[in-house]
Amino acid sequence: VQLVESGGGLVQPGGSLRLSCAASGFPIISYYMRWYRQAPGKERELVAQISSGGSTYYAASAKGRFTISRDNAKNMVYLQMNSLTSEDTAAYYCNTYMRQDYWGQGIQVTVSS
Repeated sequence: VQLVESGGGLVQPGGSLRLSCAASGFPIISYYMRWYRQAPGKERELVAQISSGGSTYYAASAKGRFTISRDNAKNMVYLQMNSLTSEDTAAYYCNTYMRQDYWGQGIQVTVSS
């Protein structure tokens, strides 16, 4: 199982970014896929989740601004982030669980002018 995030970087407040998670070693269609984030000095928190059936969940901080989606054919998961603020600055991690948690290496998102 391998998860590799991409698409992070520096963005101005109010801007957008799309994070991608390339999964390998398993079919994402069969598993819940999640995006977490961790800001400096804070605990890692769940941002968004998409179930194997396509149902989605968003943390209150992400609702209305972020969209999680997936492309089963490409085995990819995405997180579209709009209206970014400095509070969204964090390392973002792709995650899935199958008898244990699997994590990507993380990708930094910095929202700053």
